[in-house]
Amino acid sequence: MTIFATAVALERNRELASLISASDIDVCAHGRRWVRAQSLTEAEEASEIKCAYDSIKATTGRSPAGWYCRYSPTVNTRRLVVEHGGFLYDSDAYNDDLPYWTRVRGHNHLVIPYSLANNDGKFSRGAMATADDFYTYVHDAYDMLYREGATQPKMMSIGVHCRLMGHPGRAVGLERLLDSIAQRRDVWICRRIDIANHWCATHPPLTGDAVPQVK
Repeated sequence: MTIFATAVALERNRELASLISASDIDVCAHGRRWVRAQSLTEAEEASEIKCAYDSIKATTGRSPAGWYCRYSPTVNTRRLVVEHGGFLYDSDAYNDDLPYWTRVRGHNHLVIPYSLANNDGKFSRGAMATADDFYTYVHDAYDMLYREGATQPKMMSIGVHCRLMGHPGRAVGLERLLDSIAQRRDVWICRRIDIANHWCATHPPLTGDAVPQVK
């Protein structure tokens, strides 16, 4: 799995940081803390990105490969992420169902879109009430993408939060979902860094600078 980690949260939860260090859990930087980037100057936002990157690297022992804003990005975010130079991709996009390349200041940059559709955030908004609501919605999405995936690539993100999905009456829906997915053939359950590396290797940018792989 990939953890969208807020840097200060990891600083305050060393047990989780140690678990990440000792495992192959992927980390995507989710900001230094819960701050709306729209309230920051460009210089302040650049500093937040750098501080989040440095902090996560220090607490987990490895650099975060991706970036995903808390709340939403600004008009400067992607350029600042690229200018930082330490990230392989960002997920600050809801405009596609598959990864894609973009050009930022003359450099190729990979975008791995995210989706709020298959997300337990719907519990907090009243759009889901029970474990069955979550299971049915996400499993139906999975079924349709599985059928379509027989002839063309498909990617599906499932977003869960400890404070939301962690309740027993909700977690049982996730349990059933994962059990069902695990029974299917030709399904790749992977981290976002795995998707990034696959896309770089299999669908590289047509022109411009080479793109490194990150383990």
